[in-house]
Order: sequence, then structure tokens, then C-alpha cells
Amino acid sequence: MPDSAKPEDNPAKPLAPLPRTVRVLGFASLLNDIASEMIFPLLPTFIVTVLGGSHTSLGLIEGAADSLASLLKLAAGHWSDRSGQRRRFILIGYGCTVFLRPCLGLMTAAWQVGLARLADRFGKGLRTAPRDALIADVTPAAQRGRAFGFHRAMDHAGAAIGPLLATLFLWLRPGDLRTLFGLSVLPGLALLTLLWFGLPKSAPAKSSADHEPLRLTLKPFDSRFRGFLTALVLFTLGNSSDAFLLVRAEQLGVPVLWLPVLWCVFHIVKSAGNWWLGGLVDRYGPRWLIVLGWSWYAVVYLLFAMATEAWHAWALFLLYAAFYALTEPAEKTLVANLAGPERRGLAFGWFNFAIGIATLPASVLFGFLYDRWGSLTAFGTGAGLSLAASLLLLWTTRKG
Repeated sequence: MPDSAKPEDNPAKPLAPLPRTVRVLGFASLLNDIASEMIFPLLPTFIVTVLGGSHTSLGLIEGAADSLASLLKLAAGHWSDRSGQRRRFILIGYGCTVFLRPCLGLMTAAWQVGLARLADRFGKGLRTAPRDALIADVTPAAQRGRAFGFHRAMDHAGAAIGPLLATLFLWLRPGDLRTLFGLSVLPGLALLTLLWFGLPKSAPAKSSADHEPLRLTLKPFDSRFRGFLTALVLFTLGNSSDAFLLVRAEQLGVPVLWLPVLWCVFHIVKSAGNWWLGGLVDRYGPRWLIVLGWSWYAVVYLLFAMATEAWHAWALFLLYAAFYALTEPAEKTLVANLAGPERRGLAFGWFNFAIGIATLPASVLFGFLYDRWGSLTAFGTGAGLSLAASLLLLWTTRKG
């Protein structure tokens, strides 16, 4: 199916094979996260322990990096709607990440890591909204939850393999984080090869937004989409970087060598959960699964605050994985369902922009509360905001 095809014109049963483009993008995410998660579980330790940064600086780096990516997604989604060339944005975005990510191993100060992370997230910002819009473009409506669930499942499978490779490397060469970061370029090169030869070239899509400049307005979308974004911002204010959970796990007694293993198990559960619950989104609809996921997040965050033993961290990471499985395919399916095909890239851009404007203050706030008043205040604040967001989502997205 060409990238510009309308899935509504090609109805399919929910259990029919997923489109080829969805499968290619899924395996691309697998390879990308193998590379990314060789680094991410160890990055907090690298910043705080090796480079001497504080929890607040960790929050600032992670929050700023994620915010830049989310802001760029808005523009990239709009541009991909106008040009119809979603493939181009995907290739350039992944290319930036593949070649910039290994540079983290060259850094000698926390602020340098911050700059490298910003450059890495620039690539993520270019590719994410066009990629999600392309998945929605080529997938029939009855399969969208399953398609997004498959994509996220492959993403998390890669995130499980990456820490295993990191653990093996550190077992052979203890403490050599810089070389490990450099080796992340290898799966990245395989990823670019797959996309270049496996992702079909698209014909420019015909869109009513072809000649419209990008404007920071939500007028093209209905009140339910705007309400969802409002609730999403509130939730994200309480959803700090998962890097803090790794710091918390180390405080509870999980050895640094075992942090990649913990991260691996976490992503195995996320992968299986996304694959299974993606189908439930198609069956029951995304709205209630999002509410359930956000409420579950609040419970798990409170338990993280009250944990006292290393085994508590292992159990809580497994419970935390269920939050991702409940919300990731559901949120993206809701965006696709509420947006018309001619503005789908822009809709996914707004989705990520809403996350971005709250991500930086969320991580900085959490880091500040953690440093000043401890884990109970930090985790409790996140839990309260997520419960408030759940109620707001139910109110603003109800059918009139």
C-alpha cells in the first residue's frame, strides 16, 4: 500500500497481517532501541557518579532533551503532511541519532552530555510524528491499536536486548562505559540499511494543508482532541524521566552491574504487554485503557516512594511496565482516531508537543523535590497529578 493510501478504503479484519510498512518500522525500532538502551540505563550513573552531576542536573538534561524532541515533532509532523514525504523525515531523523549517540562516550562534563543528548533528541524529533502518522496512514482503522502495539512491542524488545549486551560487555570489561557507548553505532548502521532498502518510497499525499504555514493553533481539531491534550499535559507534569527510577533502584540496593538487567526485564514485560493490549484497544476503545493506565501509574509511584528493599525495586519495575502497556498503543490510537488523514502528522506533532511542554518542568520539579524533601514528596506529587489527569480525561473526552 503506498504511504498516501487511505486505510478506510482498504478495510481489513483486526487479525489480518499488518501492512509491510508497519513491520519494517517495527524492526527499525527494534534495532534503534538495542543501540539506545545499551546506553540509557547507565547514563544516570555516568552523569551522577562518573561526571559528578546532581539529581537536579540529571533532571535538567533529560527534561531538556525530551522537550526539544517533542517541540520539533510538531513542525516535522506538519511538514510531512504538506510534503507527503514521511519517509524522508524518518530516514534523516534516525540518521542523526545513529551518528550522534555514540559521542556521549567522549564527554567529560555533565553539560557536555546535555549538549550531546540535545543533538540526539533532534533526530528523534524529526522522525517520530511522521513515523506515527505513516503507521496510521497505511493501517486500516480496525487494526490501529494492534499496529501501534506491535510497533511499541518491537521498540521494547530492542530495549530488552540492549541492556543484555551492555551487561555482557561490562562483565568482560568492567567500568568501560565510554567504549560501550561508542559501540552503539553498530546496530544503528543496520537500522539505516533496513530503512533505506525496506521502507517504500511514498508519493506526495494530497492534503488540504498542502500550502498552509505552521500555526500554533488547535482550531483544526475538535474539542475532544483538545481535551485529551489538556489532560495529557497535566499527566506529563507528574511523569518525570524514568532515569529517576533507576537512581531509586540503586538507592534501594540494586548493584550498578544489575541495573541493565533490571532495565531488560522491564522492557520484556513492556513488549509483551504492548503486543497483547494493543488488540484490546481495537476491541474496547482507547479512552478507558488510558484512564486505567494513568491511575495505575499513580499507585506504582506511591509504592516506589514507600519501598525499602532491593527486591521491591524489581517488583515495582514489573508493575510499572503495565502502565506503558496500557497507555502507549491506546494514546496513539486515540490521536489517529480523532484526527483526519490530511492532518494526521500535525495531530501527532501536537500530541508530542503537549508532552514536550510539560516534560522539562516535570523532570526538573521531580529532581528538585527529590533533592530537597526526598523520594516520598517527589513520587507523591507525580501520583497526585496523574490521578487528576485521569479525571480530567474522562470529563473532556466524553461524547457530547
